Order: sequence, then structure tokens, then C-alpha cells
Amino acid sequence: MVDRRHFIKKSAGSLAALGGLALLQRSGLAAATGAEEATILDAHPGKEALIKQTYRPPNFETPINYFDAPFTPNNRFFVRYHNAVIPEVKIGEWRLRIGGDAVRTPLELSLDQLRKDFEPVEIAALCLCSGNRRGAFEPPVPGLQWGSGAMGNALWRGVRLKDVLAGAGIDKSALEVSLAGADAGVLPTTPNFVKSLPLAKALDENTLIAFEMNGEPLPHWNGFPARLIIPGWTATYWIKHLTALNVISKPFDGFWMKAAYRIPKDRFPSGQFSSQETETAMPITDIVVNSLITNLEDGQTLPNAKTIEIKGVAWDGGNGIARVEVSTDGGSNWHQAALKQDYGRFSWRQWHSVFEPKRPGTYRIMARATSHSGASQPPEPIPNPSGYHHNAVQKITIRLA
Repeated sequence: MVDRRHFIKKSAGSLAALGGLALLQRSGLAAATGAEEATILDAHPGKEALIKQTYRPPNFETPINYFDAPFTPNNRFFVRYHNAVIPEVKIGEWRLRIGGDAVRTPLELSLDQLRKDFEPVEIAALCLCSGNRRGAFEPPVPGLQWGSGAMGNALWRGVRLKDVLAGAGIDKSALEVSLAGADAGVLPTTPNFVKSLPLAKALDENTLIAFEMNGEPLPHWNGFPARLIIPGWTATYWIKHLTALNVISKPFDGFWMKAAYRIPKDRFPSGQFSSQETETAMPITDIVVNSLITNLEDGQTLPNAKTIEIKGVAWDGGNGIARVEVSTDGGSNWHQAALKQDYGRFSWRQWHSVFEPKRPGTYRIMARATSHSGASQPPEPIPNPSGYHHNAVQKITIRLA
């Protein structure tokens, strides 16, 4: 069924943005380059209808009306993969291996051991793809043309990564922790999706190995049986189907760190990852301040009414949302929206505002969030080659008949 928004997107494929045509060809996705595809709703196995970007590997985004809630339902949560081979992991056979040249005692843990041997922790956190809203860049940039639905807010339950690493013992030479999952490419030449974290982030008390999501076991497409949760950082580090952690004394030099998910240095406020920085570029890290209107669509016609509620969500990388402002006249005047319950600094924050139109006609609605750090959304997206961090003030037009 064609989504009611039904717009045409030019897709260059996610790997084109990250490694060029050669990598696209090795991955079997070159045919997608330059193709025009209509955005459609598709019920992927184990999920309700989501907006399909690609089927193999599976990439599906959440319709924004499901963001009008504190937590995104598991069966509507977005799906993001770079590799197409995603095994069905059996709990009894799954093991997490901890090793590396900067570990004193390598470990191998079952899911039952993780649950029983370490303190359980629960945290509300936004999982957000680095390329969310990429499809709104003008001129277009290569990569999956995500709308606003490559994200979801959830309550994650698991154990602290630092507690697990402490069980193996960390040598003083430790610099980074590399992270690997069970998914793989179709061809042997496809780079394994392996990331790394600076040691300080790996040892942060909020960094988790999670095995539950919104009170249920992780869905298969969201990382079953265990995945990493890196609150405040974009989802490229949130490795699904986690199988290996290696504490290493040198910077990890795999493709997905050295060539992919990088941004121009000093263009965005960002967390420290000095071991992976060059003179001109650095890995993408912190989520930037942003907001989204969830109950109205651009171009929507509504019956004229005395009051119209405008609802949405706002988020940042962990400083917390201080305020959200709404304009109903294209930015000439702004008024403060009411913030709803605070579920923690890594969770998005719901907000709402009441608009009292004086007459029928066309209205330009805008929303702008500001964090407790003082950071606010820019009027236009900040250009960068891969289309990351699109956090410009949202602008939609509605018509009251």
C-alpha cells in the first residue's frame, strides 16, 4: 500500500555514501544507485507496517505518528542494517567473547551469565540513525534517503559494559574497545560491521549491554539476544546481535571507523574520540539537539477549528531539553510549548502547544528545541558529505478549510 505521503526519492544506497561505487558493487547493491522508488509501507517479518527503504539489507523507518508516545512500540521500531546476512541467534548457543591485547583474562559469557552475574540496569534512551532526515538535504546527498523515522525511543534493560569489562581485567595500555555482531555481508569482500569506542565511553556508567526493550526480549530485527546501548551517541555504535568485545591498545582501523560515519572536524559540537580523529575529520558521535512535530504533516488540510493542538518530541545528546518553541506564522513570532514528563536526559521529551487560528487559510508551523547546554536548532541544515545530523528547524505548511 502506498503511504499517504507518497513522495519520490532518489536513492544512491547507504553504502554509496560510505565507501563509493566499488563497495556498492561488492555488496550487491549497485543496482539501487540512482533508482527512483516510491516510499511504501511494508510489514517486515515480526514487524507491523513500516516505511521500506531497502529490503536486503533490511532498512525500514517508523511512521511518525508512532512517535506520539513516550516509547516507540517494539513492533514499530525502525530497522537498520548494512549487511544482508542476519542469522537467527539461538539463546542456548549465543556467547559473548571478551578479549583483545589489552585484556588480562579473556572471557566467554552466556546470556544467562550476563543476567545472573552482573547488576541489572534500566535506562530510557533514544536510538537514532546518524542519517535520520537525510532525505531532506538540498541539494540531495548520497545514501539512504531517510525521512524522520530512522529513530525510536525505548526503555532498555541490561548490564553495564564497564562491569563486564572489569570481569576480564583492563590493562593500562587500553585505548579503545572494538565491537562486533553476528550479521555479515553476502560476499567475503564485504567489510564486517565492526565499530570501536574510546575507552572512556565504554566505561561510562550509562553504556549498556541490553537484552530487553520496553519490558520484552529484544526483537530479532533490533538485536536479539543482546545489543549495545550507547546513550547520547548515534546508533552506528549500538551494535546488534553482539558477539565480541575486544579491548585494544591501538586505534581500530576497520572500514566502518576509518572511512565511514565520519564528519568534517569542528563543524558540529561532538564528543571526544581523539584516537580516531585526523586533521580534517572525526567519527560522528553525539546526537545533536532536534525536534519533530508528530501529529501534523506538511501539506495537510484540516477543518477550521477554534483550537488546534500541535504535538511533538525533542531530544539531544544527553544535556536534556530546556524548552521547545513553536511558531505558527513562519518564524515571525514564537511561543513556548509545554514540556511533558521527563524520562531522563537520554530520552526524548514530549511537548505540546495549542494554536488558536483567527481565520481559515494557510499557516506555516515551525518547532525549535533548545537544550540545557544552550544549543539550539539552526535555521538550515549544516552541510556535510554524508548527510548526517540534519537538525534544522522543522517547517511544515497546513491549511485550515
